[in-house]
Amino acid sequence: MSKTQMGISHFCFSLFFLSTFLSAQNVRGNAELRALMELKASLDPENKLLTSWTSDRDPCSGSFEGVACNEHHKVANISLQGKGLAGTVSPAVAELKCLSGLYLHYNSLSGGIPKEIANLTELSDLYLNVNKLSGTIPPEISNMGSLEVLELCCNQLTGNIPTQVGSMKKLSVMTLQYNRLTGKIPSSLGDLGMLRRLDLSFNHLLGTIPAKLADIPNLEVLYVQNNSLSGFVPSGLKRLGGEFQCENNPGLCGIAFPTLRACTSFDNLNINQLDPYSAVTNITDPTNNPAAVSFQPHCNHTHCSNSSKLVKIAVFAGVSTVTITLIVAGFVKFFCYRRQKQKIGNTCDSSDDRLSTDQAKEFYRNGASPLVSLEYSNGWDPLGDGRNGIGFFQEHLNSFKFNMEEVESATQCFSELNLLGKSSFSYVYKGNLRDGSRVAIRSINVTSCKSEEAEFVKGLNLLTSLRHENLVKLRGFCCSRGRNECYLIYDFATRGNLSKYLDVENGSDQVLDWSTRISILNGIAKGIQYLHSSEANRPAIIHRNISVEKIVIDQHFKPLIEDSGIYKLLADDIVFSALKTSAAMGYLAPEYVTTGRFTEKTDIFAFGVIILQILSGKMMLTNLVRLAAESCQCEDFIDPNLRENFSESEAIKLGKLASVCMHEHPDQRPSMEEVIKELST
Repeated sequence: MSKTQMGISHFCFSLFFLSTFLSAQNVRGNAELRALMELKASLDPENKLLTSWTSDRDPCSGSFEGVACNEHHKVANISLQGKGLAGTVSPAVAELKCLSGLYLHYNSLSGGIPKEIANLTELSDLYLNVNKLSGTIPPEISNMGSLEVLELCCNQLTGNIPTQVGSMKKLSVMTLQYNRLTGKIPSSLGDLGMLRRLDLSFNHLLGTIPAKLADIPNLEVLYVQNNSLSGFVPSGLKRLGGEFQCENNPGLCGIAFPTLRACTSFDNLNINQLDPYSAVTNITDPTNNPAAVSFQPHCNHTHCSNSSKLVKIAVFAGVSTVTITLIVAGFVKFFCYRRQKQKIGNTCDSSDDRLSTDQAKEFYRNGASPLVSLEYSNGWDPLGDGRNGIGFFQEHLNSFKFNMEEVESATQCFSELNLLGKSSFSYVYKGNLRDGSRVAIRSINVTSCKSEEAEFVKGLNLLTSLRHENLVKLRGFCCSRGRNECYLIYDFATRGNLSKYLDVENGSDQVLDWSTRISILNGIAKGIQYLHSSEANRPAIIHRNISVEKIVIDQHFKPLIEDSGIYKLLADDIVFSALKTSAAMGYLAPEYVTTGRFTEKTDIFAFGVIILQILSGKMMLTNLVRLAAESCQCEDFIDPNLRENFSESEAIKLGKLASVCMHEHPDQRPSMEEVIKELST
């Protein structure tokens, strides 16, 4: 064979080897794509909801709805909550080896939880709650050593809680309520040292509450109500206060629990947790103790032998001794626990190694907002140790804290049906709290928040201090490290945004009458005046971005100003971005362009614009409208939908007020006190 032939042969062999290698690599590279397509077929069998999942696309390109990848181009997160999925969970999900978050809650998924899911050893968040899942909880789930949040509530799961779950050492939240679970509460749950929230309520569980649960150092919430539990409740659970719920378990008893009956000696005789004293508990069994024969029915109440009386006295004395010993031991143990809790209470528990997703870890490494490391079960609690001088705000802010479960429940897990609106930095959802009240929940990504934790907390403290009848009331807040978001919970304004009452057609039921328009203007003015005035617990505030879009109307047509002080929470570039819309709509005072500064007079300029918008019924104001207001030509700046049902003298006065509020020179604009005085005359 010639050298040329040998060269060609060598080249062909190399080409064949390379193509084979690349082909093998391509097959391996498509393993996740195949797994996703199988998962899609099971979750959405009719292909109505996951139409963006196609085999000719790259799952990591952003084209797969709800799929996010890590820096290694591997699927790390699947977020399909509240999508209306009505299929099943395919075992193929186990092929997504790098998955750290699986969010399939608030759907209508049926079938069982595949045992193969246990192969997802990197998974930290598993949300399958509020579906129609059935079958048992696979014991293999205990192999998921990275799991931190296990949400399986509100399904149709049956069988026992696997005892193996005690090996999931990183587990922080486990919710199994509203299922059909039976059997005993495994004592192995007491081995979960990181567990903060455990909800087993509304099932068919039997037996006692394991004493080991009271020894979990981080436990803050334990709900076991509406089961068939019995026996003595560990006294150590009293430290949970109202976060220990055990109602509707008639067999339970305890000492100093407000909702429990007091225990008696007979309760102690009938519970299994007295194993060390089993000789006493067996005394009533004639097969184990001959002395028990004296308790048989042949002995009547008036002619019992002395030996029988002695046995009864001995038994009663023994039972009493056991009861007293247990009570004393319980109090000693509780006292020691509290002493230990006081010793460790000031230590800082780092959460760097418990971030929910690779993306969150990357944010944290890059020095993004510290909010990335917030806890799930508590919402956010970096306040207690006084870092950066923010401990001062702890007591005040604690009363405003919501947990993530409440926020998800209120919004039906952020269902798109509840989406009210969105901006460049946030989404707003309507929701219903458990007490029945309606709220609006603003979701803000942590990357849009101030990166300095102390500054963010100061801003949050400021927001919670604002209280005025013409400001939207902030009910509370919640921050989630798992979602990398902060949530602000406000009262809901039933009549929506003020802008919906502008540019309406003639004859529409949304046309505001004259007195309502005047009332709305007065309310807005009073709200701005409140912001501009300083008080003992807060400084004066400049809104910066007031507009008809930031004013909502309640059921009594009272105006409420939104987003007051919210810029104190946001990064500077986000605030600047939000101002672009304000400038485009004509709300931004002309001096801002040259000075770059906000003053009370910039808010007053925006209020002047709002006056003309409400009078004219128009969102966009023309020069003709402005000139007509200055020259008192009512017919050219009053909403024709009013059909002359307005006060001409009042309209002229308001037109002049709007003009002076919008004066080119800020020094020529009135203060808010002067505006209100003018409105009241």
